[in-house]
Amino acid sequence: MKIGLDFPQRYYPRSFLSLLLLAFALVAAPLIVAFYNAAVYVEELAGQSQSAVSQAAQASRGSRLLVEQTTALERVARQYLILDDAELLNDYSRLRGNFKANTSELSLQPLDELQLHGLNSTIDKEQELYDKLLRSPSSHAEKAALIEGYVTLSDLAREVLNTSNALIDREVESMRRTAERAQRTLWLQFAATIPLGILLAVAVTLLIARPIRQLDQAIRRLGSGEFDAGIRVGGPADLKYLGSRLEWLRQRLIELEEQKRLFMRHVSHELKTPLTALREGSELLVDGTVGPLSTAQREIMAILQQKSIQLQRLIEDLLDYQRAQESVGRLGLSDVRFDRIVIKVLEDHRLTAKARGIRADLQLQPVVLKADEDKLRAVVANLVSNAIKYSSDGGIISLALHREGDNVVFDVGDAGPGIPREDRDRVFDWFYQGERRHHGRVQGSGLGLAIAKEFVLAHGGHVEVVDDHAAGAHFRVTLPLGGGAS
Repeated sequence: MKIGLDFPQRYYPRSFLSLLLLAFALVAAPLIVAFYNAAVYVEELAGQSQSAVSQAAQASRGSRLLVEQTTALERVARQYLILDDAELLNDYSRLRGNFKANTSELSLQPLDELQLHGLNSTIDKEQELYDKLLRSPSSHAEKAALIEGYVTLSDLAREVLNTSNALIDREVESMRRTAERAQRTLWLQFAATIPLGILLAVAVTLLIARPIRQLDQAIRRLGSGEFDAGIRVGGPADLKYLGSRLEWLRQRLIELEEQKRLFMRHVSHELKTPLTALREGSELLVDGTVGPLSTAQREIMAILQQKSIQLQRLIEDLLDYQRAQESVGRLGLSDVRFDRIVIKVLEDHRLTAKARGIRADLQLQPVVLKADEDKLRAVVANLVSNAIKYSSDGGIISLALHREGDNVVFDVGDAGPGIPREDRDRVFDWFYQGERRHHGRVQGSGLGLAIAKEFVLAHGGHVEVVDDHAAGAHFRVTLPLGGGAS
């Protein structure tokens, strides 16, 4: 079994730094595209505006000059018709050359059809009038018709100017429409960039968070002592390397755990053999098998017996610890009457409690839950034994059992010295014993509460020290009714 799913390697760069740079580039890409499009639109609009303004300015300047030139031609033509001076005809030819040069420049501009038609009409009309002027009309009617023709020519030039002004207005309107279209497009791109950026940010976050989450899960499993699941971390090569090192660490911890179990088993076995001989020898001496003992010798033998019993209990606790470590993950779940287990455990401790005058206050509701009966009995036995051990002679221990939603709650309280606040976070640690130890009896090993906690956690529950400001210690076990083992 492997921790987590390995994301396909082809989606990841080789290093975590490269992954961060790629993530930054992906998130920034929509903004870069939006800025690029905005720059393109602005440049296009600026180019169009510059071209339109330049063309409109040239057309407007040429049209105004055309009006001035036709007016000048009309004035010289009137003077010539009145004075009949050849020099005026030369002036007319000079003005006409300027007129033709101006109309040639105008014709090169990108004029629309209406402008071009007006310009051509003006050029044709001037050519017609010039031909008539060269024939030197003599009659009053011919001269009047010629002057009227020049008035018409001026009107045509003004129409060209008006058309140029209208063209400027159209260009301005065209630029306005182009600007509005560019603005709408940019707003649409901006509106699309926000959700796209969010989606990319979420995707990139998931891409980065996946290997980090796998590393976190692997470290948490190692820290909680779960060595069964293998470790495999996906992502960039450097994070995969960290995953492989964690897998090596897991294998190493498994080896160390196995060595520890073997050491505990061997040490416990090797200690029990000489201890048995020591106890048997001391009992023979106390019984007087090898001769009577003096009072001082009996006191020494009593101390030896007491310490040998204490040492034997420590060895048994070590074996219990070893068995608890090995069996904590193996639960045989069945329907169990919790209240009956509590009654049976109290019966097992009845003689010890009676010898010290300790009474039990029971408030047990009949509760059935899915649990491992042997391990649940060990939890109750350790808590009850702890309560009796630390209660003062003639004291009362309280045992309460009730349902609370989908859980069952078991409370154990005693009338002892209580647990100091600084010890409450460590009281469930392996081999931990607080400063306030009970006196006059065999000292414990600090394993009972630790074993009880392991069995409770294996059932998916939790055990805690309750601060109810009452005398003595108060432990509370909360277990799911349906069994919470995984």
